[in-house]
Amino acid sequence: MKYILVTGGVISGIGKGIIASSVGTILKSCGLHVTAIKIDPYINIDAGTFSPYEHVVPHITDAIQEWVMKQARISVDDDGVEPQVCVIELGGTVGDIESMPFIEAFRQFQFKVKRENFCNIHVSLIPQPNTTGEQKTKPTQNSVRELRGLGLSPDLIMCRCTTPLETAVKEKISMFCHVEPTQVICVHDVASIYRVPLLLEEQGVVSYFCQRLNLHVETRPRKMLTKWKEMADRSDRLLEHVSIALVGKYTKLSDSYTSVIKALEHSALAINHKLEVKYIDSADLESTTLQDEPVKYHEAWQKLCSSDGVLVPGGFGVRGTEGKMLAINWARKQNKPFLDANSTEFNPESKHPVVIDMPEHNPGQMGGTMRLGKRRTIFKSNNSVMRRLYGGLEYVEERHRHRFEVNPELKHHFETKGLQFVGQDEEGERMEIIELEGHNYFVGVQYHPEFTSRPIKPSPPYFGLLLAAVGKLQSYLAKGCRLSPR
Repeated sequence: MKYILVTGGVISGIGKGIIASSVGTILKSCGLHVTAIKIDPYINIDAGTFSPYEHVVPHITDAIQEWVMKQARISVDDDGVEPQVCVIELGGTVGDIESMPFIEAFRQFQFKVKRENFCNIHVSLIPQPNTTGEQKTKPTQNSVRELRGLGLSPDLIMCRCTTPLETAVKEKISMFCHVEPTQVICVHDVASIYRVPLLLEEQGVVSYFCQRLNLHVETRPRKMLTKWKEMADRSDRLLEHVSIALVGKYTKLSDSYTSVIKALEHSALAINHKLEVKYIDSADLESTTLQDEPVKYHEAWQKLCSSDGVLVPGGFGVRGTEGKMLAINWARKQNKPFLDANSTEFNPESKHPVVIDMPEHNPGQMGGTMRLGKRRTIFKSNNSVMRRLYGGLEYVEERHRHRFEVNPELKHHFETKGLQFVGQDEEGERMEIIELEGHNYFVGVQYHPEFTSRPIKPSPPYFGLLLAAVGKLQSYLAKGCRLSPR
Protein backbone atom coordinates (compact mmCIF):
# COMPACT_ATOMS: atom_id res chain seq x y z
CA MET A 1 0.00 0.00 0.00
CA LYS A 2 1.29 3.44 -0.95
CA TYR A 3 0.14 6.46 1.02
CA ILE A 4 0.08 10.08 -0.16
CA LEU A 5 -0.67 12.60 2.58
CA VAL A 6 -1.97 16.04 1.56
CA THR A 7 -1.52 18.81 4.13
CA GLY A 8 -2.10 22.56 3.88
CA GLY A 9 -0.64 25.77 5.21
CA VAL A 10 -1.17 29.51 5.53
CA ILE A 11 -4.97 29.55 5.19
CA SER A 12 -7.87 27.12 5.28
CA GLY A 13 -9.76 26.43 2.07
CA ILE A 14 -6.48 26.49 0.12
CA GLY A 15 -7.58 23.66 -2.19
CA LYS A 16 -6.31 20.50 -0.51
CA GLY A 17 -9.44 18.62 -1.53
CA ILE A 18 -9.05 19.50 -5.21
CA ILE A 19 -5.34 18.62 -5.11
CA ALA A 20 -6.10 15.28 -3.41
CA SER A 21 -8.85 14.37 -5.90
CA SER A 22 -6.71 15.54 -8.85
CA VAL A 23 -3.82 13.33 -7.71
CA GLY A 24 -6.26 10.44 -7.41
CA THR A 25 -7.64 11.12 -10.89
CA ILE A 26 -4.28 11.10 -12.65
CA LEU A 27 -3.14 7.97 -10.76
CA LYS A 28 -6.38 6.19 -11.70
CA SER A 29 -5.76 7.18 -15.31
CA CYS A 30 -2.50 5.24 -15.06
CA GLY A 31 -4.44 2.06 -14.34
CA LEU A 32 -3.88 2.09 -10.58
CA HIS A 33 -6.54 1.27 -7.99
CA VAL A 34 -6.84 4.36 -5.82
CA THR A 35 -8.84 5.17 -2.71
CA ALA A 36 -9.07 8.35 -0.66
CA ILE A 37 -9.67 9.43 2.93
CA LYS A 38 -10.81 12.84 4.16
CA ILE A 39 -9.92 13.65 7.77
CA ASP A 40 -11.51 16.51 9.66
CA PRO A 41 -9.12 16.97 12.59
CA TYR A 42 -11.57 17.11 15.44
CA ILE A 43 -11.82 14.73 18.38
CA ASN A 44 -15.35 14.32 19.68
CA ILE A 45 -15.43 12.08 22.76
CA ASP A 46 -18.25 11.75 25.26
CA ALA A 47 -16.26 11.80 28.50
CA GLY A 48 -19.34 10.62 30.40
CA THR A 49 -19.00 7.15 28.85
CA PHE A 50 -15.32 6.71 29.75
CA SER A 51 -14.12 3.79 31.77
CA PRO A 52 -11.60 4.70 34.52
CA TYR A 53 -9.11 2.52 32.65
CA GLU A 54 -9.38 4.55 29.42
CA HIS A 55 -7.09 7.47 28.50
CA VAL A 56 -7.54 8.58 24.96
CA VAL A 57 -4.53 10.91 24.50
CA PRO A 58 -1.64 8.39 24.81
CA HIS A 59 -3.34 6.00 22.39
CA ILE A 60 -5.01 8.35 19.95
CA THR A 61 -2.09 8.38 17.50
CA ASP A 62 -2.15 4.57 17.34
CA ALA A 63 -5.92 4.61 16.86
CA ILE A 64 -5.61 7.08 13.96
CA GLN A 65 -2.94 4.97 12.24
CA GLU A 66 -4.90 1.74 12.65
CA TRP A 67 -8.05 3.35 11.30
CA VAL A 68 -6.23 4.76 8.24
CA MET A 69 -4.65 1.40 7.42
CA LYS A 70 -8.00 -0.37 7.78
CA GLN A 71 -9.93 2.10 5.62
CA ALA A 72 -7.20 2.22 2.96
CA ARG A 73 -7.68 -1.46 2.15
CA ILE A 74 -11.43 -1.27 1.52
CA SER A 75 -12.19 -1.58 -2.19
CA VAL A 76 -13.96 1.38 -3.76
CA ASP A 77 -14.12 -0.04 -7.31
CA ASP A 78 -16.79 -2.26 -8.84
CA ASP A 79 -14.26 -5.05 -9.38
CA GLY A 80 -13.66 -5.37 -5.63
CA VAL A 81 -9.86 -5.12 -5.98
CA GLU A 82 -7.95 -3.76 -2.98
CA PRO A 83 -6.57 -0.24 -3.61
CA GLN A 84 -2.89 0.22 -4.37
CA VAL A 85 -2.71 3.89 -3.43
CA CYS A 86 -4.51 5.83 -0.70
CA VAL A 87 -4.65 9.62 -0.94
CA ILE A 88 -5.27 11.15 2.50
CA GLU A 89 -6.48 14.71 2.84
CA LEU A 90 -5.75 16.09 6.31
CA GLY A 91 -8.13 18.98 6.91
CA GLY A 92 -7.25 22.24 8.60
CA THR A 93 -4.00 24.16 8.57
CA VAL A 94 -0.60 23.09 9.89
CA GLY A 95 -0.20 24.61 13.33
CA ASP A 96 -3.89 24.39 14.31
CA ILE A 97 -4.27 22.89 17.77
CA GLU A 98 -6.99 20.46 16.64
CA SER A 99 -4.76 18.90 13.96
CA MET A 100 -1.76 18.27 16.22
CA PRO A 101 -2.65 14.64 17.17
CA PHE A 102 -3.12 13.83 13.49
CA ILE A 103 0.16 15.43 12.42
CA GLU A 104 1.93 13.44 15.15
CA ALA A 105 0.13 10.26 14.05
CA PHE A 106 1.39 10.67 10.49
CA ARG A 107 4.90 11.57 11.70
CA GLN A 108 4.99 8.11 13.30
CA PHE A 109 3.11 6.55 10.39
CA GLN A 110 5.79 7.42 7.82
CA PHE A 111 8.26 5.20 9.69
CA LYS A 112 5.74 2.41 10.27
CA VAL A 113 4.97 2.00 6.56
CA LYS A 114 8.55 2.88 5.40
CA ARG A 115 9.72 5.85 3.35
CA GLU A 116 9.17 4.18 -0.04
CA ASN A 117 5.47 3.83 0.78
CA PHE A 118 4.75 7.30 2.15
CA CYS A 119 4.74 10.66 0.44
CA ASN A 120 3.67 14.11 1.66
CA ILE A 121 2.18 16.84 -0.53
CA HIS A 122 2.01 20.24 1.12
CA VAL A 123 -0.40 22.76 -0.41
CA SER A 124 0.45 26.39 0.28
CA LEU A 125 -0.53 29.88 -0.77
CA ILE A 126 1.59 32.25 -2.83
CA PRO A 127 -0.06 35.66 -2.30
CA GLN A 128 0.36 38.35 -4.92
CA PRO A 129 -0.52 41.80 -3.50
CA ASN A 130 -2.04 44.19 -6.02
CA THR A 131 0.23 47.01 -4.85
CA THR A 132 3.41 45.36 -6.16
CA GLY A 133 2.21 42.40 -8.21
CA GLU A 134 5.06 40.38 -6.71
CA GLN A 135 4.57 36.72 -5.81
CA LYS A 136 5.44 36.29 -2.11
CA THR A 137 7.10 33.11 -0.82
CA LYS A 138 7.41 33.92 2.88
CA PRO A 139 4.09 32.35 3.96
CA THR A 140 5.07 29.11 2.24
CA GLN A 141 8.53 29.16 3.79
CA ASN A 142 7.02 29.59 7.25
CA SER A 143 4.41 26.90 6.69
CA VAL A 144 6.97 24.34 5.47
CA ARG A 145 9.30 25.24 8.35
CA GLU A 146 6.51 24.58 10.84
CA LEU A 147 5.59 21.29 9.17
CA ARG A 148 9.22 20.14 9.19
CA GLY A 149 9.47 21.15 12.85
CA LEU A 150 6.59 18.76 13.56
CA GLY A 151 8.44 15.91 11.87
CA LEU A 152 6.99 15.84 8.34
CA SER A 153 9.03 16.87 5.29
CA PRO A 154 7.05 17.68 2.14
CA ASP A 155 8.00 15.77 -1.00
CA LEU A 156 5.95 18.02 -3.24
CA ILE A 157 5.03 21.63 -2.53
CA MET A 158 1.95 22.61 -4.50
CA CYS A 159 1.70 26.37 -4.74
CA ARG A 160 -1.71 27.93 -5.12
CA CYS A 161 -1.35 31.21 -6.93
CA THR A 162 -3.34 33.59 -9.07
CA THR A 163 -0.98 33.51 -12.05
CA PRO A 164 1.61 30.92 -13.16
CA LEU A 165 4.61 30.69 -10.82
CA GLU A 166 7.62 32.64 -12.02
CA THR A 167 10.86 30.66 -12.44
CA ALA A 168 12.73 32.80 -9.91
CA VAL A 169 9.97 32.29 -7.35
CA LYS A 170 10.00 28.53 -7.90
CA GLU A 171 13.78 28.46 -7.40
CA LYS A 172 13.48 30.53 -4.23
CA ILE A 173 10.93 28.11 -2.76
CA SER A 174 13.18 25.22 -3.75
CA MET A 175 16.17 26.77 -1.99
CA PHE A 176 14.47 27.72 1.27
CA CYS A 177 12.13 24.72 1.55
CA HIS A 178 14.78 22.06 0.90
CA VAL A 179 13.28 20.53 -2.27
CA GLU A 180 14.28 20.32 -5.92
CA PRO A 181 12.70 22.87 -8.32
CA THR A 182 10.87 19.97 -10.00
CA GLN A 183 9.20 19.27 -6.65
CA VAL A 184 7.63 22.75 -6.61
CA ILE A 185 4.35 22.47 -8.50
CA CYS A 186 2.38 25.47 -9.73
CA VAL A 187 -1.39 25.28 -9.30
CA HIS A 188 -2.55 28.63 -10.60
CA ASP A 189 -6.15 29.75 -11.09
CA VAL A 190 -7.73 28.09 -14.12
CA ALA A 191 -11.04 28.46 -15.94
CA SER A 192 -12.38 25.22 -14.47
CA ILE A 193 -11.27 22.98 -11.60
CA TYR A 194 -11.43 20.11 -14.10
CA ARG A 195 -8.18 21.48 -15.55
CA VAL A 196 -6.26 20.88 -12.29
CA PRO A 197 -5.50 17.16 -12.94
CA LEU A 198 -4.19 18.10 -16.39
CA LEU A 199 -2.09 20.88 -14.83
CA LEU A 200 -0.48 18.42 -12.40
CA GLU A 201 0.10 15.82 -15.09
CA GLU A 202 1.82 18.35 -17.35
CA GLN A 203 4.32 19.14 -14.57
CA GLY A 204 5.45 15.53 -14.19
CA VAL A 205 3.61 14.60 -11.00
CA VAL A 206 2.96 11.04 -12.22
CA SER A 207 6.63 10.52 -13.09
CA TYR A 208 7.63 11.77 -9.64
CA PHE A 209 5.24 9.36 -7.88
CA CYS A 210 6.50 6.47 -10.00
CA GLN A 211 10.09 7.21 -8.93
CA ARG A 212 9.36 8.17 -5.32
CA LEU A 213 6.88 5.40 -4.49
CA ASN A 214 8.17 2.79 -6.94
CA LEU A 215 4.84 2.64 -8.75
CA HIS A 216 4.45 0.52 -11.87
CA VAL A 217 1.97 2.24 -14.18
CA GLU A 218 0.67 1.37 -17.61
CA THR A 219 2.64 2.81 -20.50
CA ARG A 220 -0.29 2.82 -22.99
CA PRO A 221 -2.15 6.10 -23.63
CA ARG A 222 -4.36 6.95 -20.68
CA LYS A 223 -7.93 6.73 -21.92
CA MET A 224 -9.41 8.24 -18.76
CA LEU A 225 -7.21 11.33 -18.87
CA THR A 226 -8.07 11.81 -22.55
CA LYS A 227 -11.76 11.76 -21.64
CA TRP A 228 -11.02 14.16 -18.81
CA LYS A 229 -9.29 16.61 -21.19
CA GLU A 230 -12.23 16.43 -23.60
CA MET A 231 -14.58 17.21 -20.70
CA ALA A 232 -12.45 20.15 -19.55
CA ASP A 233 -12.35 21.52 -23.12
CA ARG A 234 -16.14 21.24 -23.39
CA SER A 235 -16.51 23.02 -20.07
CA ASP A 236 -14.61 26.01 -21.45
CA ARG A 237 -16.78 26.18 -24.59
CA LEU A 238 -20.26 26.09 -23.04
CA LEU A 239 -22.61 28.68 -24.53
CA GLU A 240 -26.15 27.58 -23.61
CA HIS A 241 -27.41 28.15 -20.06
CA VAL A 242 -29.80 26.24 -17.82
CA SER A 243 -31.15 27.66 -14.56
CA ILE A 244 -32.12 25.62 -11.51
CA ALA A 245 -33.91 27.07 -8.49
CA LEU A 246 -32.47 25.56 -5.32
CA VAL A 247 -35.01 25.93 -2.52
CA GLY A 248 -33.72 25.32 0.99
CA LYS A 249 -33.24 26.74 4.44
CA TYR A 250 -29.44 27.14 4.38
CA THR A 251 -29.15 29.10 1.14
CA LYS A 252 -27.32 32.02 2.75
CA LEU A 253 -24.26 29.75 2.90
CA SER A 254 -23.89 28.07 -0.48
CA ASP A 255 -21.25 25.69 0.91
CA SER A 256 -24.12 23.94 2.71
CA TYR A 257 -25.15 22.51 -0.66
CA THR A 258 -21.72 21.95 -2.20
CA SER A 259 -22.34 18.28 -3.09
CA VAL A 260 -25.71 19.16 -4.61
CA ILE A 261 -24.21 21.97 -6.70
CA LYS A 262 -21.42 19.72 -7.95
CA ALA A 263 -23.94 17.04 -8.96
CA LEU A 264 -25.91 19.67 -10.88
CA GLU A 265 -22.71 20.89 -12.57
CA HIS A 266 -21.78 17.33 -13.60
CA SER A 267 -25.20 16.85 -15.22
CA ALA A 268 -25.25 20.27 -16.87
CA LEU A 269 -21.81 19.63 -18.37
CA ALA A 270 -22.96 16.26 -19.73
CA ILE A 271 -25.64 18.03 -21.80
CA ASN A 272 -23.31 20.89 -22.78
CA HIS A 273 -25.01 23.61 -20.75
CA LYS A 274 -23.61 26.13 -18.31
CA LEU A 275 -25.34 25.92 -14.94
CA GLU A 276 -26.95 28.89 -13.20
CA VAL A 277 -28.18 28.22 -9.65
CA LYS A 278 -30.82 30.51 -8.15
CA TYR A 279 -30.75 30.23 -4.36
CA ILE A 280 -34.16 30.68 -2.71
CA ASP A 281 -34.75 30.64 1.03
CA SER A 282 -37.75 28.38 1.58
CA ALA A 283 -39.09 30.76 4.25
CA ASP A 284 -39.38 33.52 1.63
CA LEU A 285 -42.05 31.49 -0.20
CA GLU A 286 -44.32 31.25 2.84
CA SER A 287 -47.56 33.24 3.21
CA THR A 288 -46.23 34.83 6.40
CA THR A 289 -43.46 36.46 4.34
CA LEU A 290 -46.13 37.88 2.01
CA GLN A 291 -47.63 39.66 4.99
CA ASP A 292 -44.39 40.81 6.61
CA GLU A 293 -42.07 41.38 3.61
CA PRO A 294 -44.11 41.31 0.36
CA VAL A 295 -41.18 42.46 -1.80
CA LYS A 296 -39.00 39.57 -0.65
CA TYR A 297 -41.92 37.16 -1.15
CA HIS A 298 -42.60 38.23 -4.74
CA GLU A 299 -38.89 38.27 -5.62
CA ALA A 300 -38.52 34.70 -4.37
CA TRP A 301 -41.51 33.50 -6.40
CA GLN A 302 -40.29 35.35 -9.47
CA LYS A 303 -36.93 33.57 -9.25
CA LEU A 304 -38.69 30.24 -8.79
CA CYS A 305 -41.07 30.69 -11.72
CA SER A 306 -38.36 31.96 -14.09
CA SER A 307 -36.14 28.90 -13.55
CA ASP A 308 -35.93 25.93 -15.90
CA GLY A 309 -36.11 23.44 -13.02
CA VAL A 310 -36.65 23.33 -9.26
CA LEU A 311 -34.63 21.31 -6.76
CA VAL A 312 -35.48 20.86 -3.08
CA PRO A 313 -32.46 19.20 -1.40
CA GLY A 314 -33.35 16.54 1.13
CA GLY A 315 -35.60 14.25 -0.91
CA PHE A 316 -39.26 13.71 0.00
CA GLY A 317 -39.30 12.85 3.68
CA VAL A 318 -35.78 12.79 4.88
CA ARG A 319 -33.34 15.37 6.15
CA GLY A 320 -34.40 18.92 6.82
CA THR A 321 -37.75 20.69 6.86
CA GLU A 322 -37.74 21.45 3.14
CA GLY A 323 -37.57 17.75 2.22
CA LYS A 324 -40.46 16.70 4.44
CA MET A 325 -42.66 19.51 3.18
CA LEU A 326 -42.83 18.00 -0.32
CA ALA A 327 -44.75 14.96 0.89
CA ILE A 328 -46.70 16.86 3.53
CA ASN A 329 -47.86 19.69 1.25
CA TRP A 330 -48.85 17.27 -1.49
CA ALA A 331 -50.97 15.31 0.98
CA ARG A 332 -52.66 18.47 2.28
CA LYS A 333 -53.75 19.44 -1.23
CA GLN A 334 -55.49 16.12 -1.98
CA ASN A 335 -58.67 16.12 0.07
CA LYS A 336 -60.20 17.38 3.27
CA PRO A 337 -59.22 14.55 5.66
CA PHE A 338 -55.53 15.30 5.07
CA LEU A 339 -55.64 19.01 5.91
CA ASP A 340 -53.73 18.31 9.15
CA ALA A 341 -51.08 16.18 7.41
CA ASN A 342 -47.76 16.77 9.16
CA SER A 343 -44.51 15.32 10.42
CA THR A 344 -44.20 13.84 13.90
CA GLU A 345 -41.17 16.11 14.29
CA PHE A 346 -43.45 19.17 13.97
CA ASN A 347 -46.64 17.81 15.52
CA PRO A 348 -46.42 14.49 17.43
CA GLU A 349 -50.25 14.52 17.81
CA SER A 350 -51.04 14.80 14.08
CA LYS A 351 -53.91 12.51 13.02
CA HIS A 352 -52.27 12.01 9.63
CA PRO A 353 -48.50 11.75 10.17
CA VAL A 354 -47.14 11.65 6.62
CA VAL A 355 -43.54 11.76 7.87
CA ILE A 356 -42.59 9.72 10.96
CA ASP A 357 -39.58 8.74 13.05
CA MET A 358 -38.07 5.46 11.92
CA PRO A 359 -39.72 2.87 14.19
CA GLU A 360 -36.46 1.39 15.49
CA HIS A 361 -35.46 4.70 17.11
CA ASN A 362 -36.83 6.60 20.08
CA PRO A 363 -38.76 9.70 18.91
CA GLY A 364 -36.96 12.89 19.78
CA GLN A 365 -33.62 11.19 20.35
CA MET A 366 -31.09 12.78 17.99
CA GLY A 367 -27.69 11.22 18.75
CA GLY A 368 -26.71 8.09 16.84
CA THR A 369 -30.15 7.56 15.26
CA MET A 370 -29.35 8.30 11.62
CA ARG A 371 -29.88 5.68 8.94
CA LEU A 372 -26.46 6.02 7.39
CA GLY A 373 -24.40 4.58 4.57
CA LYS A 374 -24.99 2.58 1.40
CA ARG A 375 -28.41 0.91 1.21
CA ARG A 376 -30.16 -1.04 -1.52
CA THR A 377 -33.29 0.30 -3.25
CA ILE A 378 -35.44 -2.16 -5.25
CA PHE A 379 -37.39 -0.85 -8.23
CA LYS A 380 -41.06 -1.85 -8.11
CA SER A 381 -42.03 -0.58 -11.56
CA ASN A 382 -40.59 -1.52 -14.95
CA ASN A 383 -41.67 1.70 -16.62
CA SER A 384 -40.56 4.28 -14.09
CA VAL A 385 -38.50 7.20 -15.36
CA MET A 386 -35.97 6.75 -12.57
CA ARG A 387 -35.40 3.09 -13.39
CA ARG A 388 -34.79 3.95 -17.03
CA LEU A 389 -32.37 6.71 -16.03
CA TYR A 390 -30.46 4.14 -13.96
CA GLY A 391 -30.14 1.93 -17.06
CA GLY A 392 -32.98 -0.48 -16.32
CA LEU A 393 -31.32 -1.97 -13.24
CA GLU A 394 -33.36 -4.10 -10.83
CA TYR A 395 -31.89 -2.23 -7.88
CA VAL A 396 -29.48 0.57 -7.02
CA GLU A 397 -27.23 1.12 -4.04
CA GLU A 398 -27.02 4.73 -2.86
CA ARG A 399 -25.89 6.51 0.28
CA HIS A 400 -28.43 7.41 2.95
CA ARG A 401 -28.48 9.91 5.78
CA HIS A 402 -31.86 10.39 7.38
CA ARG A 403 -33.83 10.04 10.60
CA PHE A 404 -37.40 10.34 9.32
CA GLU A 405 -39.35 8.52 6.61
CA VAL A 406 -42.66 8.57 4.77
CA ASN A 407 -45.33 6.72 6.73
CA PRO A 408 -45.81 3.38 4.88
CA GLU A 409 -49.36 3.07 6.24
CA LEU A 410 -50.41 5.97 4.01
CA LYS A 411 -48.80 4.51 0.88
CA HIS A 412 -52.07 3.50 -0.79
CA HIS A 413 -53.57 6.99 -0.28
CA PHE A 414 -50.68 8.53 -2.18
CA GLU A 415 -50.70 5.99 -5.01
CA THR A 416 -54.46 6.27 -5.70
CA LYS A 417 -53.82 9.95 -6.43
CA GLY A 418 -50.93 9.31 -8.81
CA LEU A 419 -47.91 9.69 -6.50
CA GLN A 420 -46.22 6.34 -7.09
CA PHE A 421 -43.60 4.78 -4.83
CA VAL A 422 -41.53 3.16 -7.58
CA GLY A 423 -38.58 2.27 -5.32
CA GLN A 424 -38.58 0.64 -1.88
CA ASP A 425 -36.04 -0.94 0.46
CA GLU A 426 -35.38 -4.69 0.41
CA GLU A 427 -38.08 -5.38 3.00
CA GLY A 428 -40.63 -3.18 1.25
CA GLU A 429 -41.09 -1.15 4.43
CA ARG A 430 -39.33 2.10 3.47
CA MET A 431 -40.42 4.30 0.61
CA GLU A 432 -37.26 5.19 -1.35
CA ILE A 433 -38.32 6.75 -4.69
CA ILE A 434 -41.50 8.59 -5.72
CA GLU A 435 -42.73 9.75 -9.12
CA LEU A 436 -45.82 11.79 -9.94
CA GLU A 437 -47.77 10.38 -12.89
CA GLY A 438 -48.38 12.70 -15.81
CA HIS A 439 -45.66 15.15 -14.81
CA ASN A 440 -42.61 15.92 -16.92
CA TYR A 441 -40.22 15.22 -14.05
CA PHE A 442 -41.56 15.25 -10.50
CA VAL A 443 -39.46 12.80 -8.51
CA GLY A 444 -38.11 12.44 -5.00
CA VAL A 445 -35.61 10.11 -3.38
CA GLN A 446 -34.97 9.10 0.21
CA TYR A 447 -31.21 8.85 -0.34
CA HIS A 448 -28.53 11.37 -1.36
CA PRO A 449 -27.63 10.67 -5.01
CA GLU A 450 -25.30 13.70 -5.10
CA PHE A 451 -22.76 11.80 -3.00
CA THR A 452 -22.01 9.36 -5.83
CA SER A 453 -22.12 11.84 -8.72
CA ARG A 454 -18.88 12.17 -10.71
CA PRO A 455 -17.82 14.59 -13.49
CA ILE A 456 -17.63 11.84 -16.11
CA LYS A 457 -20.57 9.87 -14.63
CA PRO A 458 -23.28 12.23 -13.32
CA SER A 459 -25.92 11.04 -10.86
CA PRO A 460 -29.02 9.72 -12.73
CA PRO A 461 -31.66 11.63 -10.67
CA TYR A 462 -29.80 14.92 -11.19
CA PHE A 463 -29.13 14.10 -14.82
CA GLY A 464 -32.85 13.52 -15.34
CA LEU A 465 -33.64 16.90 -13.78
CA LEU A 466 -31.24 18.73 -16.10
CA LEU A 467 -32.52 16.85 -19.16
CA ALA A 468 -36.09 17.78 -18.25
CA ALA A 469 -35.07 21.39 -17.59
CA VAL A 470 -33.76 21.78 -21.17
CA GLY A 471 -36.60 19.79 -22.74
CA LYS A 472 -34.52 16.76 -23.73
CA LEU A 473 -35.67 14.10 -21.25
CA GLN A 474 -38.29 12.41 -23.45
CA SER A 475 -36.00 12.21 -26.49
CA TYR A 476 -33.22 10.85 -24.25
CA LEU A 477 -35.50 8.10 -22.94
CA ALA A 478 -36.86 7.36 -26.43
CA LYS A 479 -33.30 6.84 -27.73
CA GLY A 480 -32.60 4.21 -25.08
CA CYS A 481 -30.99 6.66 -22.66
CA ARG A 482 -28.31 7.81 -25.05
CA LEU A 483 -27.16 11.33 -25.82
CA SER A 484 -26.52 12.35 -29.40
CA PRO A 485 -22.80 12.25 -30.36
CA ARG A 486 -22.82 16.03 -30.78
